[in-house]
Amino acid sequence: EYDNLSLSAWPSPMVPLGQTVTLQCHFCSPLKRFRLFKTDGTSLPELQGHHFNTFTLGPVTREHAGSYTCSRLSRSLPVFSRSSDPLQIVVTGVFTKPSISAHISPLMRAGENVTLCCHSQLLDKFILHQENSTGHFQRHGEMLTRGHAPADFVIGPMTLASAGTYRCYGSLRHSPYKWSAPSDPVDIVITGLSKKPSLSAQGCPVVRSEENVTLVCSSESAFDQFHLLREGQNLGCPLAGGWSPHGALQAELRLGPGTPAHSGVYRCYGSFTHSPYSWSDSSDPLFLSVTGSTTSTCQSTTDPHTTEEAPLPLEHSSTWYIVLGLVIAFTSTSIILAALVCHWFSTQNHVAIMEGEPNEDRTVNSEDPAAEDVIYAHLNHGTVSKRLFTPAPLNHAEP
Repeated sequence: EYDNLSLSAWPSPMVPLGQTVTLQCHFCSPLKRFRLFKTDGTSLPELQGHHFNTFTLGPVTREHAGSYTCSRLSRSLPVFSRSSDPLQIVVTGVFTKPSISAHISPLMRAGENVTLCCHSQLLDKFILHQENSTGHFQRHGEMLTRGHAPADFVIGPMTLASAGTYRCYGSLRHSPYKWSAPSDPVDIVITGLSKKPSLSAQGCPVVRSEENVTLVCSSESAFDQFHLLREGQNLGCPLAGGWSPHGALQAELRLGPGTPAHSGVYRCYGSFTHSPYSWSDSSDPLFLSVTGSTTSTCQSTTDPHTTEEAPLPLEHSSTWYIVLGLVIAFTSTSIILAALVCHWFSTQNHVAIMEGEPNEDRTVNSEDPAAEDVIYAHLNHGTVSKRLFTPAPLNHAEP
């Protein structure tokens, strides 16, 4: 008899080390007897004897990894008929997990490409799996490398179908059914499909250490969750949105007592729970600075435009202080130099008056109270005398 048979695995043909898996042989009548075979000839206790259409394997070990088929017992002859197509059972967790990273960024625009890099010091074969919005994983690609080099998978042009959560597995080329543990997940997200939200800091974006810091992400769009990133790194699970007193959807993130580690550039995005890999445009950046100062630098804590008129970052303030100090130093030096020059000229004139008059050219009449005061000025190219007369009182006796 040549009836079609098929073999399936539940919950998945990828079984973590130590877990169980159920294999089911499908045929039109579930009451028929079937036999499960391992195509490489390995004999396992679970495969001995006759069973109905369901087989349970586990807790699985490395020996359970391989290819399986099932066959139905023939009616006419006490032998098994034609076998089903083979089903590959992969045991994961045999090797240490590889690393995965996204270049240049896991946040992409529609139509752009992103490269996912899988790497391990031990393994030379990598398999990339994608989890879509329904939560099911599917194999996205497979690559062999040489010399334990990293495997680069190019994803794109980016669409909603290619966005999702990616993990990579590693194996050795001579052990195709024994895989490593899955890598850490990386979420590839499409941004820019809706209007950007706004991000602000309650109170002041420049706070003292140990002060409470609360960031507020809000939007007029009906987003039901928000995502907060610092320096491009996601800060954790999405924030549930709620209605604000002003009629906008918003989410608050309390960072707790501020520390210098909280300083940085923050941005937020909005999204919907039914489309977790589609985000809005990025909000305008918010510069948060946590300093050791004992006084706040904000003029007002109730100004709704705090984020738009936020003080300059710390490095800009330091630059202005340096420039101001240089201007003050330059002005003070100029004033001192001007005073020294004036003093020097005054001293030179006084010396010229006291030492520049020869005695033979000086005439003083001690008997005449109206004696003339004569001042001589000597120049380098000759002696020129200039007389300054002080008029004496007129003598009425003499014309």
